Amino acid sequence: MIDHEQITTSDDAALHSAGRRRFLSLVGQSGATVGGLALLSACGSDSSSSNPTPTPTATSTASTEAADITILKFALQLEYLSGQYFSYAATGAGLPASDLTGSGTQGTVKGGALVPFSDPQVAAVAREMARDDRAHVEYLRSLIGGTPTAMPSLNIDSGSTDAFAALAGLAGVTPFNPYASDENFLYGAFILKDVIATAYKGLVPVLGTPGFITGLAGVLGTEAYHAGLIRTLLYQKGFTVIPGKLSAARDSLDGSTTLDKGIAGADNTISNVAPVDGNGITFSRTTGQVLNILLLNKASVTTGGFYPAGVNGTVNTSAANG
Repeated sequence: MIDHEQITTSDDAALHSAGRRRFLSLVGQSGATVGGLALLSACGSDSSSSNPTPTPTATSTASTEAADITILKFALQLEYLSGQYFSYAATGAGLPASDLTGSGTQGTVKGGALVPFSDPQVAAVAREMARDDRAHVEYLRSLIGGTPTAMPSLNIDSGSTDAFAALAGLAGVTPFNPYASDENFLYGAFILKDVIATAYKGLVPVLGTPGFITGLAGVLGTEAYHAGLIRTLLYQKGFTVIPGKLSAARDSLDGSTTLDKGIAGADNTISNVAPVDGNGITFSRTTGQVLNILLLNKASVTTGGFYPAGVNGTVNTSAANG
């Protein structure tokens, strides 16, 4: 266990339409281009705005649906990661094999372990999130229809050279085993849930199919509840120092603009459970920024970190931030 003491909003309709058209104009290009796609960032991946407005281009209904499926497939790759972490932490076992098949190379999970919870409330939260994330995997697979993308290889191990420890190491938090205690489990959950919530905040506005918008917005809502609950538990328990360091580490990977925030103000007298801007709005991450963090690389790459062999699908490349 780590000693925590030591260590301008824009019009929604215009944003939705413009973002969707921008995504569709890019999705028809080569896989490499689409892989590095910044869904809401025609102006680049290093924006300080909570709601960046892309450049609109014309599109068709058929291409709208095709692009939406591409978005859903990327979301599914995120849910595989979160689902496996919470499933192992809460139950000692991963997601069922029937949830993992599909297009691309199906991978395996490195690591994962049952957390020896001492606080029954934290254990209950872990079980709830494990259940919800499994449901997200199954829901997204059904929403995609046909052949969804398979689960890629995942690294959620507890070793000193594995993804969790590597990200924590960037924050100066060593050693780090996310399965060692309630506290460490919450730090691992904080690492993933904040990133996934901001990813969905970026994905939903660029969808064009009403049923997909409703579905993914519902998943966004759940992930936001999850992230807020994790942040609340950390704040209530007084674990405020390390989340700030982990937040800074994530921010160092996804661009030069400060987006990420810890769970407490500078003087620690006010909570920061909701990381919002002056308008009370949470920020978005592009797909490239999300993968900067999860691949643990500021450069444009396709493998590393939590996805040692990369993600399945055409949206698969981190942004070039340094």
